[in-house]
Amino acid sequence: MSERVVDVQGLVKTFGSFRALDGLDLALERGEVRGFLGPNGAGKSTTIRILLGMVRASSGHVRLFGADPWRRAVGLHRHLTYVPGDVSLWPGLTGGQCVDVLGASGAPLDRTRRGTLIERFDLDPTKRVRDYSKGNRQKVALVAAFAAQADLLVLDEPTSGLDPLMEEVFRECVAERAADGATVLLSSHILSEVEALCSTVTIIRHGRTVRAGTVAELRGLARTRVHAVTRSAPPDLGVFDLHDVAVTGQDVTFTVDPGDLDRVLKPLVEGGLESLTVRPPSLDELFLSEYDGASA
Repeated sequence: MSERVVDVQGLVKTFGSFRALDGLDLALERGEVRGFLGPNGAGKSTTIRILLGMVRASSGHVRLFGADPWRRAVGLHRHLTYVPGDVSLWPGLTGGQCVDVLGASGAPLDRTRRGTLIERFDLDPTKRVRDYSKGNRQKVALVAAFAAQADLLVLDEPTSGLDPLMEEVFRECVAERAADGATVLLSSHILSEVEALCSTVTIIRHGRTVRAGTVAELRGLARTRVHAVTRSAPPDLGVFDLHDVAVTGQDVTFTVDPGDLDRVLKPLVEGGLESLTVRPPSLDELFLSEYDGASA
């Protein structure tokens, strides 16, 4: 199979006059954990449905493990597993039976891992689905996904309905599968989750890719926040290209582009400091800056 697990170039999908995807690009290499970000309506779920062979692309290049997912969906599903944000199961079956049915329809289950995951997610596999809460239905899908011997995990808002303890179990399971060499595409509105788990990120807007790269590279596009308390009157920082500057006595705060950070800190350090806090930009700030810029 191809080393490039997902290869999407110039993807277009229209529904009548509505253009859901407008030249989107997305690529995942084997073993990569990529965050897939964008607000509701950006085109994330449509992209995922095309990758799963559920929807046919209007135009563009789409390959999964080097094959066309529309023409080769059945065979490709033996190598992947999928968890949506709102899981629908068979109400008359037990949770354990649903796990087995899901395993029979896609990548085969590792029986030992299945039992371990049921315990870790605190799932009662003997209860019928009609008696499950939304969170427990989500657990069934996650147990089936992480127990599957899959090369690709496609996770679309997978922690919807989970409590914080189960969210932590989910994060551990993603990290473990990635360490085993699985590739993960994670679509999530929880940016801290993406930041903790993903090595790379793609941000889309209006059906197009607007940013893609490693988390470290994308952080370099946003400003770093600095808070300093000086021992005497702070030095004049007007010669630097600073933003959001606030000076109160010996208390100074501002944001600065990462490439200028060392030059700005030098006069502050030389003048004497009581305290200094430097906070790099978070993925949340980068994401919001992309959309604030778009709406301006």
